[in-house]
Amino acid sequence: MRFLPVNFNTIMVELSGLPETLALLDSLSVSPIFGIEEIIPAARTLMIRFRPAKISAQQLVTEISCRDLQARGHAIGKQIEIPVHYNGDDLTAVAEILGITVQEVVRQHTENEYTVAFTGFAPGFAYLASDASQWNIPRRKTPRTRIPAGAVALAGEFSSVYPQASPGGWQIIGITTERMWDLSRSSPALLQPGYRVNFRDTGHLPTTISLPEVPIKHAVSLPESSCYLEILSVGLQTLFQDLGRVGQSGLGISESGAMDKSALRSANRIVGNVSDQACLEIVQGGFKAIAHGQIVIAITGAPCPIEIKTPEGETLYVNTYQPIDLNDGDEISLGTPAAGMRSYLAVRGGFVVPAILSSHSFDTLSNIGPSPLNVRDKLAVRGTSHCAAVSFSETPAFAMPNKDDVVILDIILGPRTDWFTQEAIDLLSDQIWQVTPQSNRIGLRLSGKRSLSRLKQQELPSEGTCAGAIQIPASGQPVLFLADHPLTGGYPVIASVADYHLDLAGQVPVNAKIRFNPISQFQEIQGSKDFS
Repeated sequence: MRFLPVNFNTIMVELSGLPETLALLDSLSVSPIFGIEEIIPAARTLMIRFRPAKISAQQLVTEISCRDLQARGHAIGKQIEIPVHYNGDDLTAVAEILGITVQEVVRQHTENEYTVAFTGFAPGFAYLASDASQWNIPRRKTPRTRIPAGAVALAGEFSSVYPQASPGGWQIIGITTERMWDLSRSSPALLQPGYRVNFRDTGHLPTTISLPEVPIKHAVSLPESSCYLEILSVGLQTLFQDLGRVGQSGLGISESGAMDKSALRSANRIVGNVSDQACLEIVQGGFKAIAHGQIVIAITGAPCPIEIKTPEGETLYVNTYQPIDLNDGDEISLGTPAAGMRSYLAVRGGFVVPAILSSHSFDTLSNIGPSPLNVRDKLAVRGTSHCAAVSFSETPAFAMPNKDDVVILDIILGPRTDWFTQEAIDLLSDQIWQVTPQSNRIGLRLSGKRSLSRLKQQELPSEGTCAGAIQIPASGQPVLFLADHPLTGGYPVIASVADYHLDLAGQVPVNAKIRFNPISQFQEIQGSKDFS
């Protein structure tokens, strides 16, 4: 086992292959270590998030080092049977790769039993492994721009079923009408880590079928006799966000949540809410709404001009980071921020909006959560009988960056720093990186004069990623993962932004520049010698 740094509260355990990875996952599931909060398994790694107040990284490494990787001691997982029409576009190509007939491909695929090793890539996308299979199927040289939902596919040593239509490079051998992901079920993901899966041949169909897309349900229905905000303009994008859906990695989704959590907490405290209530995350101003009833709001985060027009025609100007009393008929509008990217609007009592998988956040990668706001939406506001006193002492946690700034972000080198040349490691911090217009909630796409070159050129098996991870794709230009990042990724992560700078990273505007500041040297984590 190798133990690699990811962040202050996260480490990566690298193992020799899938059997050892699953054995360690079983061991940690059967006999948990105090302080571990979440485990994200992948092909040859476990990414482990822990609470440093309960256990140190060194103590955690010492504990894990003692685990037996030779035997699987897990309880037998739930059995799932998936009917398949083996008529995939790549079925003949797969048979040729394996040197067997199409009929033999189908026979082996249906006779093998598979285990869900891990999830990722998309909600409900499960990586299925079989102890009996020796297949190692290369991905397509040119990925398809659209693979239909329900496509049964192969890549490397894994089988899977695409839960939704998406681009992809896996080899398609069939189609199923079973839904891998359905929010109307109590457990949306049909397949979860540890489940056992068998495929059943249901005959060849002359044409490929595809499941209809499941529409995203809209945010709220307005209860009778309530105060509400009527949306007149949403600007570039306005989303419901809270602190995110923690602990849902088994379903193949990451946390999401507000890009600037400190600003969201402040907005709630200013209006007397508990600090984790859902707020509106407003990108680059342009938001406008009219109050129906008396509503107390607060706006934090990116400082923007705030204008209120009363029904009598009076125009008022108010500031961020203070309670704002809106009377019936008042119209509020937010201008473009002078710095930062995202402003947060909280209402006293909170919005009436349904939680989806334990959170009110909209995840732009997974399309999970209350829908992005539209003009004419009516956002109901809860009563205020249980609110606390408003806070008048809230201030921004940091100076908001503007497009002319060079923003310094502290980074922890790892887990794949040793995949890069020393020149690339030095260049990561020496060079200034510009935020490109292709950036969004998934990540900041950065551009530098010189690309980062790799020392190791082999393909990296998919492994867990965290918010703040700096992934280096084939172009050598970094992508800094943010709130809606994918759960797993196949490009090496050279470093991660320190947890305490993630909110700042979420406010960096397009065309601003970033300089990375390593706060430690890359080295594997060693166990604590005096821990018992």
